[in-house]
Amino acid sequence: MANKKAEIGIFGGSGFYNFMENIEEVQVKTPYGDPSDSLFLGKIGDVTVAFLPRHGRKHSIPPHKINYRANLWAMKELGITRIISPCAVGSLQKKIEPGDFVVSDQYVDRTRGRIDTFYDGPIATHVSAADPYCPELRDLAIKATEENNVKCHKTGTIVVIQGPRFSTKSESKWFTSMGWSTINMTQYPEGHLARELEMCVVNIALATDYDCGLVGDVEPVSHNAVMQVFQRNLDKLRKVLFTLISTVPKERVKCKCNEVLKHARFT
Repeated sequence: MANKKAEIGIFGGSGFYNFMENIEEVQVKTPYGDPSDSLFLGKIGDVTVAFLPRHGRKHSIPPHKINYRANLWAMKELGITRIISPCAVGSLQKKIEPGDFVVSDQYVDRTRGRIDTFYDGPIATHVSAADPYCPELRDLAIKATEENNVKCHKTGTIVVIQGPRFSTKSESKWFTSMGWSTINMTQYPEGHLARELEMCVVNIALATDYDCGLVGDVEPVSHNAVMQVFQRNLDKLRKVLFTLISTVPKERVKCKCNEVLKHARFT
């Protein structure tokens, strides 16, 4: 594995790598068990990218069973310093319509029992999550949506629920009343674990529905409906990702993501 390297890691399924040629499938072993699947390495321009389907290539792993630590560790093993974490979300606000993109700047963790740290001792390590997403990657992601004429909300709080069930109407109404933007089942602890490993991470969320139908006055969400909207917008997402990847600088100079641990331990 030592000679297998990539620059950018993307969590996503076959829709992101089937179009590429000369894909290399690589298996990575980690101290935390097996990742969700093999990693798929390929080129976008002159950038080597690694794709990892977070639910497995057959979408067989539910969100609460994903081995998030193994997934992020495998990316780190390949030398990756930037993580792009696209996902499907339900909208909690009327202004965020199905098909819109949101470049999240905050999350709220409503999961339970997920292993969400690499630091179980012996050194006490307290990684700040005040600003969980990389500001440099966020700016570049927003510019990528603008260049591709994709409707994008430049900020948003994504609430992460345990899954695999969807919300009740009462829960959804509460989330909306709190002012949170979107709802998802995988952003936590995926984003935080990337930060613990001092990798830059950005979330590009694609709204596929109005959660429970409350905000949009439509029928409650179904998994099939979510996937249909996601597939219809996959080409837009792919274009945004391509543009983003082409603009990410080689060196990290506008963010402090690679210095997270400097401020996380008592000395």
